[in-house]
Amino acid sequence: MIGRFTQGETMMKCYLTLLLLLPFSLLGASTPNIVVIFIDDMGYADIDPFGDTPGYETPNLTRMAKEGRKFTDFYVTQAVCSASRAGLLTGCYNVRVGILGALGPSAKHGIHPDEVTIAEICKQEDYATACYGKWHLGHHRKFLPMQHGFDDYFGLPYSNDMWPFHPGVMHLPMEKRLKKWPHLPLIEGNTVINPQVDGTAQEQLTTQYTERAVRFIEQNSKRPFFLYVPHSMVHVPLYVSDKFKGKSKNGLFGDVMMEVDWSVGQILETLRKHDLDKNTLVIFTADNGPWLSYGDHAGSAAPLREGKGTMWDGGCRESCIMWMPGTIPAGTVCKEPAMTIDILPTVAHLIGAELPGHPIDGKNIWPLIAGTAEAKSPHEAYYFYKGSQLQAIRKGKWKMHWPHGYRTMAGKPGGTGGIPASYTNAKTDLVLYNLEEDIGERVDLKDRYPEVVEELSSLGDRMRRDLGDSKVKGSGFRPAGRL
Repeated sequence: MIGRFTQGETMMKCYLTLLLLLPFSLLGASTPNIVVIFIDDMGYADIDPFGDTPGYETPNLTRMAKEGRKFTDFYVTQAVCSASRAGLLTGCYNVRVGILGALGPSAKHGIHPDEVTIAEICKQEDYATACYGKWHLGHHRKFLPMQHGFDDYFGLPYSNDMWPFHPGVMHLPMEKRLKKWPHLPLIEGNTVINPQVDGTAQEQLTTQYTERAVRFIEQNSKRPFFLYVPHSMVHVPLYVSDKFKGKSKNGLFGDVMMEVDWSVGQILETLRKHDLDKNTLVIFTADNGPWLSYGDHAGSAAPLREGKGTMWDGGCRESCIMWMPGTIPAGTVCKEPAMTIDILPTVAHLIGAELPGHPIDGKNIWPLIAGTAEAKSPHEAYYFYKGSQLQAIRKGKWKMHWPHGYRTMAGKPGGTGGIPASYTNAKTDLVLYNLEEDIGERVDLKDRYPEVVEELSSLGDRMRRDLGDSKVKGSGFRPAGRL
């Protein structure tokens, strides 16, 4: 006996583990399709598999979780739109690739042409690729999806509130509003097909993204494909189609969440219809936590602390479901930390493609996704920047914050009807939390575990040398693309 296994059982266990570590192509299996569904500003508790959603249900996501694997400790690189998307698509901390914050219509920069996206990884293996939804990595032609590995694109170039009807400018005459926020364009390919998106057009976005996603799957059912669906919702202002208006008991936010769930159902059902479900990895997650100042138009990050715009877990820890029936074990849960930066190298591993020639930060997490026994995170630690400031680090169960300022509602209610309430500015000292016992980051343990503080501080110093901190650039920094 070896432990509680016979020698033969141990050898078989090692053999099965080895199989999980090999690309599909080396196993003689069909190259898997990849679908990434990325929701905007969705809270950790906004879907039934992760929280209590009073007033509405998400049955398609509930089924997806029952047939797939929940990731309870899944992170984005930064709790704001463009930065988060840069991390997902490049496999790098967004600070490394020079994308910070949320790029607006006045931005003169975007994703650099030398950066390699998941779509470009997939093009190595002759995948069909498409993006339907919010891009937000630069709105000028050289930064748009068609120049970064995608065969097809339809959507908004940035957030749906970046228009002259933003709450912050509604008191101004239109000519002054347009100086701050020009009209919102809708783009197909590289062409603006609607230069002035209005509320009626926004009501159709979720449906249009979904219909195009379904059509793309159907048209490419006989070849491998990568489909990226970064929804504009549930970012404010909230809009929903007639088929879901007034359907929930949680107002407009509930209606919008029901339509997002419907969209997921349409995509999964199309995969089943064409017998692609067992050969398609579908990843569902969000770009950051809820925009809490919007109150009844925002979701919930409970039981996590804070929300969008902060690097407390409520801002950067996202509900995540991975689905591939017959390969990913059904109804299972992964509690190991993982991050969006890991998706690119995992996809490269699955399809047998080469990684970029430049440094990336993500690592292959296929053993975690496939439910390999006793699989652990391949990362020593994850790092959390706000802007260019290194604010926190997570290693195993420990999360430490360095001193920094942050915004908070401080227990006050958010706004109503799409008009935000004001945040309060707060500061934290250096703090240490055990997330296994304290998911809400409340009980500071730095005085009880000085050796942990010392270890995490040393790791932080190493990261600062690579990626920098605040106004100091690190040796591994790469600039964003410029006009």
